[in-house]
This record gives sequence, C-alpha cells and structure tokens, in this order.
Amino acid sequence: MSWSAALRDTVRAGLRLDRTLSSPRRAVRGALAVALVVFPTLALAGPALATSAAMGAFISGTATFQRSFRPRVSLAVAAGIGLGVSTFFGYLAVGVPGAFPVLLAMWAFGAGLAWSIGPSGGVVASTTLSVMLVVVQLPVSVPTALGHGLLCALGGAVQGLVVTVWPIDSWRAQRDALADTYASLADYARRLRQDPTAHVDPAPFIVARQAATLTPWQARHRPPELSGLRGIAERIRPALAALADPKVGAPAEGPQRDRAREILAAAAEAMDALARAVRAGEPLRAVRSAPVLSLVPAADTDPARLTGPARRSARRLITLLGRAADTLDGQDQDTVSSPALGPGLHRPSLFRLLPVAWQAVHRQLQPRSAVFQHAVRLAGVVTVSYLAAKLLGLHHGYWAPMTAVMVMRPDFAQTYSRGVARLAGTVVGVAVSTAVVQTLHPGQWLAAALAVVCIGGAYLTLKTGYALMTACVSSYVVFLLGLQPGDPVQTALERVGLTLLGGTVALLAYALFPTWQTARLAERLAEWLAAAGRYAGTVVGVFGEPAKRGTGEVRKALLDSREARSELLQALERADAEPVRHSSHLPELSRKQLDRARAAIGLLGRSAVLLEAHLPERGAEPVPGAAAFGEELRYATAIGGAALLVGQLPDFADLRAAHEKWDAELAELPRDDGVEVARAGTRLVMQALADLDKAVRPRRPVPSGA
Repeated sequence: MSWSAALRDTVRAGLRLDRTLSSPRRAVRGALAVALVVFPTLALAGPALATSAAMGAFISGTATFQRSFRPRVSLAVAAGIGLGVSTFFGYLAVGVPGAFPVLLAMWAFGAGLAWSIGPSGGVVASTTLSVMLVVVQLPVSVPTALGHGLLCALGGAVQGLVVTVWPIDSWRAQRDALADTYASLADYARRLRQDPTAHVDPAPFIVARQAATLTPWQARHRPPELSGLRGIAERIRPALAALADPKVGAPAEGPQRDRAREILAAAAEAMDALARAVRAGEPLRAVRSAPVLSLVPAADTDPARLTGPARRSARRLITLLGRAADTLDGQDQDTVSSPALGPGLHRPSLFRLLPVAWQAVHRQLQPRSAVFQHAVRLAGVVTVSYLAAKLLGLHHGYWAPMTAVMVMRPDFAQTYSRGVARLAGTVVGVAVSTAVVQTLHPGQWLAAALAVVCIGGAYLTLKTGYALMTACVSSYVVFLLGLQPGDPVQTALERVGLTLLGGTVALLAYALFPTWQTARLAERLAEWLAAAGRYAGTVVGVFGEPAKRGTGEVRKALLDSREARSELLQALERADAEPVRHSSHLPELSRKQLDRARAAIGLLGRSAVLLEAHLPERGAEPVPGAAAFGEELRYATAIGGAALLVGQLPDFADLRAAHEKWDAELAELPRDDGVEVARAGTRLVMQALADLDKAVRPRRPVPSGA
C-alpha cells in the first residue's frame, strides 16, 4: 500500500463515527463519582487541588471502561494509585531545575513498556503520564505534592466505591465472551455442512479463556451457569470437526453424510440457543431441532446409520450438548466440577501480578521488540514536545506532549488514525468550550459542573469514535482548567497550536522510526509453525502412550498454537494498513505465498484437532510407533520454524521418510479404529507440510550460497 492510500485510510478510520454508545447508566455512574470528588474538594481546598482530584477520578473511571475481565473496582483503585504516584513525583521533580524532563522521559519509557502487559495496562500507563503533564504546573512543597498525589488516588478510590455500591451489568464481559464462543461454534457447525474442512475462528476461544481466569473474589461470586460451559465448548469443537471430516468422520457422500449434516444443523441451532441464554442470563429455551440430536435410526441395515469414528464423534457431540444444557439449567452439578473439564483458571491479584508483569516487561527489553521500540519512540517524542513548547515560551506547553502521549500506539494504523482524530476532536472541543466560556462566563461551580457533564459525554462516546470522545475530553480539560484565571481565547489558540505541534512530532517520529508489522510476518509464521507442529506431535504421541491423556500436555500445546495463530492474524491485519511492501528474509516470499503458507499450517492444526477428537482412553491399546513419530514431528516442525526465522527453506525430507516407514508398519497391523484414525490423521499432517513446502519455495531456484 502506498503512503497516500495508507494515510487516506487512516484518516477515514480516525474520523469515522459509529452509532454505538457505552452504557448510559455506566456513563452516569462514572460522572457521578467524579462529581463526588470535585465539588467537595473545590469547596474545601480550592481549584488547584480540585483539578488533581478531578483528573484522578476521570482517568480511574476511564480504566473501568477498558476491555478487561478483572473486577472494575480493582481497575479503578489501581489506576488511582498509579495516578497518585505519578503526580507526586511530578510535583517533586518540577521544583528541581532540569529534573522534570528526565522524569518525563523515564515515565514515558515505562508507560511504553506497559503495553507488554496488555492493551489495558498500556492505556492506563499512558494516562498517568497525561495527568502528570496536566496537573503538574508550578513547583510546590513536598507536603503539597503529597496532597495532590493523594487526591488523585482518592479519585480512584471513590470510583471503586461507587462501582461497588452501584453495580451495573455485573459479569457482562464474561457472559458476552462465553456467548460469543457458542455463537462461533454454531457458525462453525453450519459452515461444516457445506465445507467439511472449514476452520474455526480461534479468537472467541482465546477471549473466553481470558474471561474464565478469575480472582479468588470472582471465583466465589461467579454465577453458577458460567462455570463449566467453556470447558464443554472446548470439547465440542473437535467433535464437530471429527464428525464432518470425510477422512475420519462421515463419508463424503451418501446417506451418512446427509445424516451428519442434519446433526450439524441441529447442533448449530442448539448452540445458538445456549449463546442467547448465556448472554441474557435467562433459562435455556428448547429448540425445534432437539429431536434430531440423537443417533436414530439405529437399525444396522439402515443406510443413514452412522458407523465407526463418525458415530463416536456424533455420540460425543450430542452428549456434550446435553451437558451444556444441563449445566446452564443447573441440573447437572457434577458437570461443573468434573475433572474432565480441567482445573479452574486462577487470576492473580494486582499485587501478586507485579512479578508476572515484570517478567512480561523483561522479555521485551531487547532492541528488536516492537514494544521496546515503541517505548523508546514515546520517550523521545514526549520529551522533545515538552522541550519545544518550553522553548516557544507557551504557558500551556503540556498540551503538546499530552497530545503525543494520547496519539502514539505501537502500530502504524492506530497512531495515525488517532493523530487525525485527536487533532479534529481537540479543535472542535476547544472551540466549543471556549465559546461557552466566553458566552456564559461561568464561575467556579458552573465550570466544575460543565466539566462533569463533559466527563459523562466522554464515557458515553468511548465506543462511538475517538474524535468525538476527544472533543468531550478537550472540553472537560478546558472547563476544568477554567477554574483558574486566564484569557480563554488566548488559551484556546495555544491549545490548538500545541495540539498541532505534539501530533506532528508524534506522526513524524513514527514515519522516521517505524515499527512495521510487515517485516515481522515471517517471524510470526515461523512461531505458528513450531507451535502447530508441537500440538500435532503431542496429540500423535498420546496414541502411542494413552496413559498421557489428561496430563495437560495436549491442552497446553493447543493454547500455544492458538495464541501463535492469533498473533499472526493480528500482525497481518496491521500490516495491511502499512504503507510498505511485504518483505521477508525468505527469497521472493510474496503475500500470495504467505497466504498459502497460512492455509498449510492451518491444515496442520486442523489435522491435530481431528486426531484430538479421537484420542484413546487411558487404558486403550497403544498404537505402535506413534510416540516416536510424534516426537519426530515436533522436532521437524521446530527445525522448520527456525529455518523460516533465519530466512531458509524448511526441509521435511527426514520426516517424510519416517512417516512412510511408520505408515507401512501400521498397514501390516490388524484393522483397528485407533490405528486407522492415526494413519488418516498423520496423512493429513504430512499433506499440510507438503503444501507448506510448496508455498514457501521460490518460483525460481535459489542460487547456491544465497
């Protein structure tokens, strides 16, 4: 994509407005919490401290709107503590000549590294930097600095208290994540009716696992219908794939295929009903296709009777759907605590999360890391913007670095779309709020009330568009700082100019020192190949050692493969918006070849899913040679991924030879379901690796020594 096309698309994305609004009740709740902090502080301590308290309450409230499955109370309190600490150190540093720019650069670097923890951590860390810039204006004493910091933290505490007293849509995020998983499975079942080799979208499963990871408090208060359903959904997925696949399930054509299509359609309708019930928190309604979810006709002579592995897959699918319905209705309490569903997922508390967060940050402390590059870029841009505004002698110089902080993100599309939206929203917000100030000449109390109204508007428009939300935030800051004396027209002009300065520096910095996801596509592809091969090898190994079933190795390998695929898809989405051509260490690896390689590795993962659906029981007879071939498969795909990573072509010749020898040995054994499934599944695995070899091989021979 050219620069002109990329800029055009990002401008459109930044200025696009949706009709979606945040929950009005949650917006009112957040604004009410701010009012409970601002007005008492204004009456008791004056406008300076009221500004600190308002910023703390506003940003802490914003943290409760982030996409996170932690309790909203803990998010508000954690944000308040971070704001208090940043404000305290900011006030201390501003009184020491030359210390504040140094602190600013260090804090910006840390805020950039916070993206390694997750998007919520990165956003909240960036806002602490913004608050430091807004409220820290004049040198004060240490006790006064402590007071400002405590008031910022108090804002977070009040937000947490209001969330506790006035809970709204409790467990909504968890319900939506679980419902999306069942809705995705329903869509998958319908697609399997027409395309037996269709792939399932892994994103809902990843989100559902994150939603099911609970703190001790959440584990005690979780609605009973949300316990156990995710584990059942994880087991439904391979059952659907195994039933539909013509190699290990129903035949490609004939009465059994028609019967499999009927069961898939009925299963889709049943899972849609489960999704609706989970999302609404209502009892499960019976579906019209429920009678189809059986294995009749059972007569041995009936041509529509499913047999062999297909019948086992259908039986497993029907049993799992029944368990899901019983769990939702609370009729099958044993299902909730069944060991087959896996142990509970425990989310550490915020304090116990600190070592985990440090490990995540430490892994990013390397020059090639996109997060590390973002942190360096953010620190440089913020410091340069601050010093440039100071050199220009502008009184409200903090608007330039604040704009840079709010605009910059680790990827190109978000940075440029937010930059355009920030500029447009700031101009509109400052113009409207300045006109209101000039017309009404509000006093302190009216200005504070208008600021609270703007906060409610910002909360309400969080999902509508960044430009509109920025207009509300800009108006809020204007009214908030209007509590202090100054010329509103001159101040408005300075803020618009400084927004231009900060946004321009941020966008130029990204253009000059970019972090292109396009250049990392081969790396992401290599990681997915290694993870998918590890998953497939682990599943094949269980056929050779059935006693390993249930040890958690298969589940861990599946999650690793799922995460690697998700990271590649995210990188591809971001790369599509970048104004650079696809490049890779591999010779002439075009985007078309990359797509073919993705399809090949997807087939590898899907083959492992089919094999997982037919894993032998612990006491079953082992398949000879399966454990050794599984280990060989893990090793070969790991080496193949490493080859892709360093710009070489993967070589699976030894693995093909091992498979041919093992397949010949299995052909001499008596016919057995386990042996037949292992043979069919590993043939699909080898076909996937052959497709990958063709996809990445250059169109022209690679010169020797290249």
